[in-house]
Amino acid sequence: MDTSIFKHFSDIPTKEIAPGYFSKLIHTETNTVNFIDVTKGSPIPRHRHVHEQLSFVLEGEFELTVNEIPQRLTPGLFAVIPSNVWHSGVALTDCRLIDIFSPVREDYRDL
Repeated sequence: MDTSIFKHFSDIPTKEIAPGYFSKLIHTETNTVNFIDVTKGSPIPRHRHVHEQLSFVLEGEFELTVNEIPQRLTPGLFAVIPSNVWHSGVALTDCRLIDIFSPVREDYRDL
């Protein structure tokens, strides 16, 4: 197997990037993909960053607030958050999320 191309997801360490947010991070030259298990009730404070962010819910419900407008995300509904737009969120249930960032989240690479 060519390990420069094919990798085992189970080999990626899980890191708690914020209280209740347990991530497996994959970094490419242009993107960061964040697979997150979130504990019910865990908030993420209002913030913004230069990265464009796509947020997907695989399981559960997550309330995402973008520009002061809350939206309940469930599987099938996703968000495209432009660069430097204020956003926050809270897990309404235990949930599994995927966030994709472009460009690479260098701050996450150092975790």
